[in-house]
Amino acid sequence: MYRKIVFLLILILCLPFYSPTFGQNIFKKYVNGIINDTSDIREPQFLMYPTVAYSPETSWEIGFSSLYVYYPKKDTTNRLSEVNAFTFFTLQNQYGLWLDHALYTDKNKWFFLGRLRLQSFPLKYHGIGMDSPAGYLALVEANQIMIRERVLRQVRKNLFFGLQADFQRLGGVDFKASPENPTIDLPTGSEGSTNLGLGAGLVYDNRHNVLNVRKGLFSELAILRYTQALGDFGFTSVLSDTRIYRPIGKNNVLAAQLLGQFTTGDVPFNQLALMGGDNMMRGYYMGRYRDKNLLAFQVENRFLPLPLGFSKRIGAAVFGGLGTVFPDFQKASIHKVVWSAGAGLRFLLFPKKDIYTRFDLAYTQEGSGIYLFIGEAF
Repeated sequence: MYRKIVFLLILILCLPFYSPTFGQNIFKKYVNGIINDTSDIREPQFLMYPTVAYSPETSWEIGFSSLYVYYPKKDTTNRLSEVNAFTFFTLQNQYGLWLDHALYTDKNKWFFLGRLRLQSFPLKYHGIGMDSPAGYLALVEANQIMIRERVLRQVRKNLFFGLQADFQRLGGVDFKASPENPTIDLPTGSEGSTNLGLGAGLVYDNRHNVLNVRKGLFSELAILRYTQALGDFGFTSVLSDTRIYRPIGKNNVLAAQLLGQFTTGDVPFNQLALMGGDNMMRGYYMGRYRDKNLLAFQVENRFLPLPLGFSKRIGAAVFGGLGTVFPDFQKASIHKVVWSAGAGLRFLLFPKKDIYTRFDLAYTQEGSGIYLFIGEAF
């Protein structure tokens, strides 16, 4: 199980003991600014905090996370834009930089949605398909570069259309077979690959705050075509992602997501549809299950804040999900669906912008996982 200790959580737990009489040095002013959120709601806000983590794949990990949020032109009728960054280094000389963003221009005319991953990192390879073993077949060492960007223009109210590009490079690949499985069949792309996909996407999005949606609908349909003229493999990927949010009473939110990823062609193992991670099917290691196609569904009930009366900043959530991967629709089977469920706490980090920190504990039929992030999972 992956355990992460984040110093921001320590600051939150120390909140009841915080007193301004301790002094007004820079650190305490910074903590006070986070905890009390005294800034003007129209002003941008920036948060940076150190992280310490441990996992069997990385040993000890030290890093920094940051979040920058703002309203274009300081106009709160515009949608809230956000940039998340995370950088880390481990005692096994592994390192990485992650950068995610969802940016809107004034009047929401343009929407920029993307992510960047630069990392040297081991990943567990369990094989392909739902029948892959719980114990990993190999530990894969590799250097990865992933850059995905979507540039969308509003064509009607809340409806965006645009182009997208996805660049992925996997180099320095080394499959180290596990002791339990000394021989394995190497998958497509096991020697590394470089691929560039170009395509288009259609998005309907009426969310106002992407980090904590109280009411709204997000639906994306996108297609990417990778050709051997622009990379090592030729294949096509289609993504369908629909999320709906409905308020229940004054403070509760019921959220649901249906995710589908479908690929055809000669697909390298690192660009197959991957199940797991901190967003969909929490509790599974990212890539625990992989194949050409994925279908997953999750639902979450959020109490923001809890109706207990003792604090307006403490919330909670319960969630559950179902998912499967398969090579083609003829071989999809309802008997090979796995589940994920769990619960978590929430702390209202920026009250004026309605942004929470989430601490989730997820369970699966194979184990559990702990997650701490700013913003909801979806």
